[in-house]
Amino acid sequence: MRQQDAHDELRARLHEAAGQHEPDRARILARIERGMAEQTRPDHRATRPPALGWVRVVSATAAVACVLGLGGYAVASAVRDDAPEQTVATTATPEPSPDATTRAPIHPSAPQPGETPRTEKPRTTPTAKAPSATATAQPPVTAPGAEDGPLWSAGAVDPHSNDFWAQSNLTLRTSEELTALTVRLKIAQTGGVASTGAWRALPEDDFTLTTEEKDGFLVYTWTLKEGRKVPAGEWVFAGQYNHQRGGRNAAGDRYTATATAGGEQLAVKGDFTSPDGDS
Repeated sequence: MRQQDAHDELRARLHEAAGQHEPDRARILARIERGMAEQTRPDHRATRPPALGWVRVVSATAAVACVLGLGGYAVASAVRDDAPEQTVATTATPEPSPDATTRAPIHPSAPQPGETPRTEKPRTTPTAKAPSATATAQPPVTAPGAEDGPLWSAGAVDPHSNDFWAQSNLTLRTSEELTALTVRLKIAQTGGVASTGAWRALPEDDFTLTTEEKDGFLVYTWTLKEGRKVPAGEWVFAGQYNHQRGGRNAAGDRYTATATAGGEQLAVKGDFTSPDGDS
């Protein structure tokens, strides 16, 4: 009975010693590596035969392994029955932050990850619209007598005219060179009409200008000088004049132009439209 008690007491002490024993593994391994390094150094002089040195290293290694094994076994045996069972908690994989991803952003119309794609019913087919009118400028309407062969004309009161002063513009367009040209503007005397000047888009030295009052009209006449020519293009002739205060009616104003192109005589005529489009 005493022998059994002594055995139990020894077992308890071993159990306690095993629980308190913490072998210095790093120190033991360092000693082993140091011993092996001394054996492999070329300038190291062995004091013992190599065989005995290796036996010593192997013996020390085996002893360490035995001590570690016995210590681990004793600790495992001692705590196997007493330690409660533990479970390791695992956390779910963290969701990546939208700011930390390099993935291209998903278009709002595309389904998000994990979201069931939604199917939308097609909307009603849009009705095809008729093409709208082109916004390009349309050529002005040609009045009767305002066009003759390559020569085209149009008269209009300048929109910058006011209650005391006005300007009447005659536009000539020719697709051929003119070797002769005479332009005449006739402004009806509606009261206080008096010339304040005249101008033309072509060189001044190419024309002779006369201004006169005749048969109730203020008349401006431009005559192309002999030997001069009018190139193809669009040209403006303008007469400027004062008039009585208030809006002036240009219904009585007229223009005429005669020209020669390619040996052919041409003639155009017309009136002057007001800025609001009325004659």
